[in-house]
Amino acid sequence: MNIKECLKEGFLRKMKKDPSLIQKEIEEAEYDLEKAKKALSEGDCKWTIIKAYYSMFHAARAVLFSLGYREKRHFAVAVVLEELVNQGKLESRIVEDFKAMLSSREEADYHYSYPIQTAEYAVQTAKEFLSEMWKLLGRKT
Repeated sequence: MNIKECLKEGFLRKMKKDPSLIQKEIEEAEYDLEKAKKALSEGDCKWTIIKAYYSMFHAARAVLFSLGYREKRHFAVAVVLEELVNQGKLESRIVEDFKAMLSSREEADYHYSYPIQTAEYAVQTAKEFLSEMWKLLGRKT
């Protein structure tokens, strides 16, 4: 699926760029990353994975908002990120990390699978992902 198809199907919607919404998503991404780190330090692997994913989701959402899009389904975020890869603005591994974390979050949330290795990977991946999203937004990490 591509952006045009997502727009047609209603999975993405065009919106006016709103700096306050972008800032709110940035704040949420940073908040969720801190909560993921805290959860990991407390041994709460399920919450670590969930919060790390949502950190990535909010960071990506800030980028979507900056591009004038709002998602209606989480997979549509990956569609926009893939377009950024096609434009040479993002490495494909970043999109693969996002998809992997979406899957890990679903495993933790719905299938009660949250191994420590996945939790550790989640925090590291979320840190790297935020750094890449900040670059796209022209922000320092």
